[in-house]
This record gives sequence, C-alpha cells and structure tokens, in this order.
Amino acid sequence: MSPLILMITAGAGIALLLFLVLKYKFQPFVALMLVSILVALVAGVKPAELVATIEGGMGKTLGHIAIIIALGAMIGRIIELSGGAEALAKTLIERFGNRRTPLALTMAGFIIGVPVFFEVGVIILMPLAYGVARSARKPLLVFALPMCAALLTVHAFLPPHPGAVAAASQLGADLGRVLMFGLPLTALLCYVGYRVAGRMTRRNYLMTDDIRAEVYGPHVTNEDLAAWNNGAEQPASPQAVAAVAHMGLEESTGSLAAKLPPAPPPGFGLIVSLILLPIVLILLGTLATSLLPVESALRGVLTVLGAPLVALLLDTLLCAWLLGSRRGWSRSQVSDVIGSALPGVAMVILIAGAGGVFGKVLVDTGIGAVVSDLLRTTGLPVLALGFLLTMLLRAVQGSTTVALVTTAGIIAPLIATLNLSPNHMALLCLAMGGGGLAMSHINDAGYWIFTKLAGLNVADGLRTWTVITTLLGTLGFCITLLIWPFV
Repeated sequence: MSPLILMITAGAGIALLLFLVLKYKFQPFVALMLVSILVALVAGVKPAELVATIEGGMGKTLGHIAIIIALGAMIGRIIELSGGAEALAKTLIERFGNRRTPLALTMAGFIIGVPVFFEVGVIILMPLAYGVARSARKPLLVFALPMCAALLTVHAFLPPHPGAVAAASQLGADLGRVLMFGLPLTALLCYVGYRVAGRMTRRNYLMTDDIRAEVYGPHVTNEDLAAWNNGAEQPASPQAVAAVAHMGLEESTGSLAAKLPPAPPPGFGLIVSLILLPIVLILLGTLATSLLPVESALRGVLTVLGAPLVALLLDTLLCAWLLGSRRGWSRSQVSDVIGSALPGVAMVILIAGAGGVFGKVLVDTGIGAVVSDLLRTTGLPVLALGFLLTMLLRAVQGSTTVALVTTAGIIAPLIATLNLSPNHMALLCLAMGGGGLAMSHINDAGYWIFTKLAGLNVADGLRTWTVITTLLGTLGFCITLLIWPFV
C-alpha cells in the first residue's frame, strides 16, 4: 500500500476516534478498539492475523502498566480512607501559618497528588479549602486554584498515574529516570502555579450561589467576598478547618469509611514516608544500574527493590499494615479497602491497553514508519512534536491519558530510529506530560470538577483554570527543552 494511502488511513482513523468520543460520547476504550480494528483492516492486516495483533498490543502494554496503576491506586485508597491525606494537609496548614495557607495547600496537593488520582485528590482536599476560606474570610479561589493546579500537574507528569506510565511503557522510557527529572520539575511548576494563582486571585470572581452558601453561609454575598479579598486577612480557626475537613472526608469516601473502626489520624511523618518510599526505591534502582558494577550484589538487590511493581507492592503492604491493621482494621476491612481501589481504575487501565493496541496497529501496518518519515521532515525537535501532538489531542478530546497514549503510539516509530539516551527518553515523556496538562477546558471532566466545586461559571473557569494549566504545561515543556542539551 502506498505511503499516501497509509497516511490518509491514519488521519481518517484519528478523526474517527475524535468524532466517536466527542460527537457520540463513546467510551474512549470502545472507540480506540473499534478504530484500531478498522485501521488495521483498511491498512492491509489479514483478517486471520487481526486478533493476534490486537492481543499483542493489549498484552504488551498491560503487562507493564496494569500492575503499576492498580498498586498505585491501592496505596492512594488506603491513605485516603485512613484519613492520612486530611492529616497531612492540616499539618501543613498549621505549620505554614495563616499567611501562607495557599502555599501549604499547594504542597499538600503536590504530595497527595503522587499516589492519589486528580479527581480523588480534589474531593479529599476541597473541604479543607472550604474550611480555610470560611475561617480566613477570603475567597475560596485563593486556596483552591493553586492546590488543584498542583494536583493536576502531578497527575499529568509523574508515575504511577496512568498517562505517564502508559507513555513511558510505549516509548520504552525508564520510570526511575522519569521520576528523577520529573519530581523537581513538577515541584517547581507547583510553586510557579502558586505564584501565578496568587496574582490571578487578586481579581474578584463571582461565586455560584450554592457553593457560596455552602462555604460561607446564606448571608454572605459576592460583594462581601470582594471586600474581604481587598481587605485584611483574618486568622483561621483550626477547629473550623478540622470540622469541615472531617465532613468532607466522610462525604467523599462513602459507606466504606463509616464501617472502619475509629482511630486517631496517622502522623504527618508516616504519611510522607509511605508516599516517598516507592519513589526512593525506584530512584535507587535506576542509580544502581548506572553506577554499580554488574557483578555487585547490592546492584542486584536494588534492581529488584527498585522495579516499579516491586516498590509499589512493598509500599501497598506497608500501607495496609501501618495504616490499616495496626490501627484496628480487620483483615476483611483491609481487603475491602484495597479492593475498592480497583473499580475506579479499571476503565483507565483498559484505555491505556487500547492505546497500546492502536500503537501496535500503526507499527504493524507500516503506518508508523510513514508517519515517522513525515514527522522527521517537519524539522521540529522530537520534544516539540511530542508536546504539540499531546496538547492538540488533549485540547480536542479532553482526556490526558488518551492524549498521552495516542501520541506515544504515533511517535513511537520515529523514536525507534533516533537512538535517544535513557535521559532523553525520560525528558520526552515529561514534555508529553506538559501537553497532557495544558488546555484543560470544557471537554475535560477535571475542568468541570474544579469549576463546580470552586463555584465558578464557565467563563471564569476558562480565565483561571484553563489559563493556569496551559501556562504550567507549556512551562514544563520549555524546561525539558532547556535541560535536553545537558543530559
């Protein structure tokens, strides 16, 4: 089949994918599978080989990422239901003081965002922002915008979140190196988000009546909020923050939390240690393979412990014991909490697997090689291609995960011809993460979660949330571009 026909087939397949997701609201998994089958048949895959191609793409992708995503979700669920996320955020607020409460919540978003999915993190932390805003007599957006921007930044850039894991898997990037570069990068972006949000929220934004009444009471008006925003800050009441946060935790975790035995909240140091443990193990495993001789016994131990699935499995067991069994949970309750993490990520895992199917179809049909040659002729650096393609797909269809896995499938054949170093592969994944962070707008579920809980209308959501996510995503790409020549 001629290169032109293959290119037309690929373009039509992507257009059909977007059409099915946007127009007919297909589940992305179903749409990806259907488009993959159609593209494979049109591009010349024999019907007898079609099933093998689909199973090969699904198996290769899920064999690497399903365990990582599932274990990451289990860790996040245990931390959530144990009250660890709430305790961590409240401790940061107390230590930073009233004047730096937005920075404390930003840090909470960054730390909690590592094991917890964006939507869950927002549900856990937003009641804290409600309590702080009420007691400090400041607009909610002052606290909510930098906090939620930090949550989404970590979600887009870092493992074990599904988009980052799936992109690294398809491109063959080392997760340890992604974390090594990604942790300081996302920390810097979260701080920039805090500073930018501070300037944005100097302007007064109207709050919807329902959220304003829930946060401040029925007698507070938007005019009152504007006056507070221009006046002196009032001291926050830790009791009010704790009461609202506890209420929000019960609402967000549902009946399962009510069945768990009452226990004091876990300590700040314990939660931070459990979040950092798998990250440290993965980084040590990566450093061991680079710095220690092959025959070293220490290298063998660290390589095993630093394998992402082993590091996350160990952390899951520690979380189950330290946050569950040791605090009075029965074995069946620990099992129920761990199991409750899986329904929420099942569709995400399938979407990532379907993205792997689409990528394998592109390779097996020869479309990937044609696209690779076409992309090379653009003259754009590979980082720019990864960022722009991801951002375009993110802007059009809304999902960060779908944008990342689709882009990885498109550019994987090009990457295979470039002989990039492991460090450059990690930076490419992070540049794509910048594209997955940018352009969160009205077709993104995360946009609606934030704007509804923050009490913003559509226009103000675009002026604040969309602008800050696009700015941070673009800045993340620019930083990878600056680092590229030096690694």
